[in-house]
Amino acid sequence: MPFQSQRAPLKLSMEMREELSALAQSRAAPRSHSERARMLLAYADGTTVSAIARMLKTNRLKVERCLNKAVQFGPRAALDDLAGRGRPATITAEARTWVVALACQKPKDLGYPEELWTTRRLAAHTRRHGPGAGHKELAAVGRGTISKILRRQPLRPHRISYYLERRDPEFERKMAEVLCVYRELAVWRAVGAPSTSLVAVLSYDEKPGIQAIANVAPALPPVPGRHPTVARDYEYRRHGTVSLLAGIDLVTGHVWGLVKDRHRSAEFIEFLRLVDDKYPPTATVRIILDNHSAHISRETRAYLATRPGRFEFIFTPVHGSWLNLVESFFGKLARTLLRGMRVSSKAELKERILRGLAELNEAPVVFRWTKFGDEKHAVA
Repeated sequence: MPFQSQRAPLKLSMEMREELSALAQSRAAPRSHSERARMLLAYADGTTVSAIARMLKTNRLKVERCLNKAVQFGPRAALDDLAGRGRPATITAEARTWVVALACQKPKDLGYPEELWTTRRLAAHTRRHGPGAGHKELAAVGRGTISKILRRQPLRPHRISYYLERRDPEFERKMAEVLCVYRELAVWRAVGAPSTSLVAVLSYDEKPGIQAIANVAPALPPVPGRHPTVARDYEYRRHGTVSLLAGIDLVTGHVWGLVKDRHRSAEFIEFLRLVDDKYPPTATVRIILDNHSAHISRETRAYLATRPGRFEFIFTPVHGSWLNLVESFFGKLARTLLRGMRVSSKAELKERILRGLAELNEAPVVFRWTKFGDEKHAVA
């Protein structure tokens, strides 16, 4: 006579079966939940406990615990451990609070040379000073327990996240002026842009520190079956840096650019002269730019005085360079033209950057600001 299981059968509704099937195939769910979902599905389909254990490469006891919970409390309850399992906590809530408060202090303020905590250092300090603070249970605490206490908050004193404080008291006004220009451009595109003899709008900035890096050994091209990537020697030679001064015409997408060794007032004025020669003399050239000292220097103001009414500067707020659309262009440039570039000299680097800009201008891309109102970021 075949073996008859004494365990009650498990019946799953269609909704529960779909839920368990999705959980069993999920890569984002906890592994224990996915494994238990497969156990329940297999048992509901008539698979024996031994077969389930072999299929999931586990033991019968683990499968039986899951199935017993499912039969007694329901399939959803079987996915988690029952309450009350495990050894009772020996660290009091007050002791955990003391550890959390400790983690919120800087190690250097407690006499240590480090700026940030590590779990090893935090556990050692806790063992040394916890009993004296009235928490005797912390005398033998380990790194793992410290990590669990911090994860419950959650708290990560070993990591740094950065923020940017607004230090410009006129941030909102300046941002509104820049967004007003972008909105005006959107209206122009809808009804027809004015003639370039009347106005031109540029987004300008400098990209300094572009490195001229040379290989010390020839680069090896990809070879099927040997190495799939370009291979380079770890060593390289530096030939200095250059700065790209670029302005994008926000109506046509044309990029005006200069590549110079530096980006002082003299180079900025050279860019202004370049732009001055490219547009009709009757046009007003609006330029969105940041608060770099070269843009407001005495030399720049002296040049602007010789061209009254020709240029109109719209400054982004301090720490608001993300409002400038040319930053999107620089990001694209870093991911494409400049990515992994190797040159033999600064002259070659300059020539290749200018050649890349010329190719971009053969099929210019118009950068657009598409977020207005209360949004705090740009999509170009």
